[in-house]
Amino acid sequence: MKASPEAQLRLLELAELDAELARIDHRRRGLPEHQQLDRLQGRDAELRDAVAAMQARSGDLRREQAKAEADVDQVRSRVERDRQRLDTGQVSSPRELENLQSEIQSLLRRQSDLEDIVLDVMERREAAEAGHESAIAERAQIADETLAATASLDVALGELAEQSGKAEDRRAAVAKQEPADLLDLYAKLRAQHDGVGAAALRGGRCEGCHLSLNTVDLNSIRAADPDEVLRCEECRRILVRNADSGP
Repeated sequence: MKASPEAQLRLLELAELDAELARIDHRRRGLPEHQQLDRLQGRDAELRDAVAAMQARSGDLRREQAKAEADVDQVRSRVERDRQRLDTGQVSSPRELENLQSEIQSLLRRQSDLEDIVLDVMERREAAEAGHESAIAERAQIADETLAATASLDVALGELAEQSGKAEDRRAAVAKQEPADLLDLYAKLRAQHDGVGAAALRGGRCEGCHLSLNTVDLNSIRAADPDEVLRCEECRRILVRNADSGP
C-alpha cells in the first residue's frame, strides 16, 4: 500500500485522538459518582425491603398486643366478678368460699403473667416502630444524597461530553484528509490491537509494541520508498516514520 508521508504522519495524530477519546471514555466509566449512586441505590433497596418487613412486623405486634390486653381485661373482669361475690356475701359455704379465694389468687397470678406479656409486646413494638422510623429517615437522607450525586454526575458527564465532542470533531477533520484504503487498514488494525492501529518509529523502536527492531528490519525500512506504508514486524501495526525514527 502507498500513501504520502503526510498522510502517514496524520495517522499518528489520529492515533493520539483515539487514545484521548479512550481516556475520556475511561474517565466517564470511572467517575466516582457511578459507584456512589450504585451504593446508594443498593442501600435504598435494602431499606425498602426492611421498611416493608418492619411494617408487617409492627402490624403483627399490634395485633399481638391487642390480644394480650384483651386477655388481661378478661381475667381482670373475672377477678372483679369473684371479688364482688365475696364482698356481697353471695358465697356461704366454707368450701365454696375457699375455692373462690383460690380461684382469685390463681387469676391474679394469671393477670400478672399476662400483663408481663403485654409489656414485652409493647417493648418489642416500640423497638420495631423506632427501627421503622429510622429506616424511613435514612431513606429520606439517601434520596437527598442521590439527588446531589446525580447532579454532580450530570456536571461531570457534561464536561467529558464537551471534551469528547471536541476530540471527535478534530478526529473527523483529520480522518477526512486520509485516503480511504489507509483509513480502513488503520481501523482494522485498531480493532485487532487494543485500539492502537498505528505507531511511530522512534530511535529504532516501535512505539506500539515498544520493541526495538533488528538491524535487518531497520535497513529494510531505510531502503523503503517514503510513500510505502510499513508494518512493524513484531506487532503488525502501521509503522510511521518521522524525524525521530533514527538514521
